[in-house]
Amino acid sequence: MFAAERRQLILEMVRANGAVSLRELARVVQTSEVTVRRDVRALEAEGLLDRRHGGAVLPGGFTRESGFPQKSHLATAEKTAIADLAAGLVEEGEAIVVGAGTTTQELARRLARVPGLTVVTNSLLVAQALAHANRVEVVMTGGTLRGSNYALVGSGAEQSLQGLRVSRAFLSGSGLTAERGLSTSNMLSASVDRALVQAAAEVVVLADHTKLGTDTMFQTVPTDLITRLVTDEPPAHDDRAATELQALADQGVQVAIAGASGGGSAGGDAVPGRPPRRDVPLPGPRRSQIQSGPQLRTATVLGEPPTGERARVADLRRR
Repeated sequence: MFAAERRQLILEMVRANGAVSLRELARVVQTSEVTVRRDVRALEAEGLLDRRHGGAVLPGGFTRESGFPQKSHLATAEKTAIADLAAGLVEEGEAIVVGAGTTTQELARRLARVPGLTVVTNSLLVAQALAHANRVEVVMTGGTLRGSNYALVGSGAEQSLQGLRVSRAFLSGSGLTAERGLSTSNMLSASVDRALVQAAAEVVVLADHTKLGTDTMFQTVPTDLITRLVTDEPPAHDDRAATELQALADQGVQVAIAGASGGGSAGGDAVPGRPPRRDVPLPGPRRSQIQSGPQLRTATVLGEPPTGERARVADLRRR
């Protein structure tokens, strides 16, 4: 494929999806990430798209929201690895809330094996994934159906969450930065996500590396309310993604990395049947915040929440 043909295809993918990772672009155009990165730089110089951490987005700084069909085909291996790791946080008999999104849908498929679990959700896709799990109780919010992501939104959804209290909220979004936290492109979705956060003692954000450093219109979870981030391993050349992870860790977010590709692991024992995981090689005193799967689970089961986390929970209760 000639360079002009590659770049036209890259541009069409970004326009169709809003944001596409370099890995996905390289797979579709059947070339290396190095070549794709060069093409993306050329297209950015022409003002046709913007580069982001490990990917490309529509120009203008704020990405628009893609529909479910487009999202479901993006970063599928990364989402699977993230869901595998996040599922290890959930204990038998817990009550949790799970927000809408393709990554949370992957998580829900794994939660079907957790006995005695109660899942509150505004996502039809999450509910569908758990529909035949006979040991999991699913509680749906009310609200108005938003067809683009199969989620219930609006005042009905928000009112049904009032007075609810669960141990954890698992949320995804369109972008994540250390400065603003988790954000999304739709106002109604953002409002429901904020209500889900208020119902939970701690917040776990599921976001693949392409969302790191991406800022969208509506803030859903400020950084100081994010307890944990579960993400995939950024590409080795993506220094900006590593910098963003470091900034999140510096603000007290516990970062867990799920390896989406093969290879060895460090910072924790490998779990059979799951993708390998390793710590991100970030410098600085906050290195201990970057945890592997088994360590993160132990902290959840045996440890008390850190002081800052208790303060955030108390702040949520006062609200």
